[in-house]
Amino acid sequence: MATEKKGVLTEFKEFLLRGNLVELAVAVVIGTAFAAVVAAFVKDIITPIIAAIFGKPDFGSLYFTINKSRFAYGEFINALITFVCVAVAVFFFVVKPVNYLIERRRRSGEPVDEASLSDEAVLLTEIRDLLRDRRPV
Repeated sequence: MATEKKGVLTEFKEFLLRGNLVELAVAVVIGTAFAAVVAAFVKDIITPIIAAIFGKPDFGSLYFTINKSRFAYGEFINALITFVCVAVAVFFFVVKPVNYLIERRRRSGEPVDEASLSDEAVLLTEIRDLLRDRRPV
């Protein structure tokens, strides 16, 4: 069997050029910046509102002690609030609008341009179609 051996650099070049690596890198950078904005929003607006209601301005100093072991759970509460805010923002500013546009396109009868879909989206579409066509046993 004649197998062609590729060099590590050739394989690395193929890896870099495969898929949407640049788009993924841009998404990570924008996502990181977005997370910083949401973290500042939580720290400067949401946490003071919660503090006004419950009387604790910063949850970072909350802890409890068992057998001389200190369990700091306040930073976890801060991170949890930030996570929920990021999830809500992503849902309402990304997921809902994209779902609306997809549904609008589907209702208007416009065919989805297969060339504009990523490899993963094409694969998921094929899986969806196969599952839809599958008859119950």
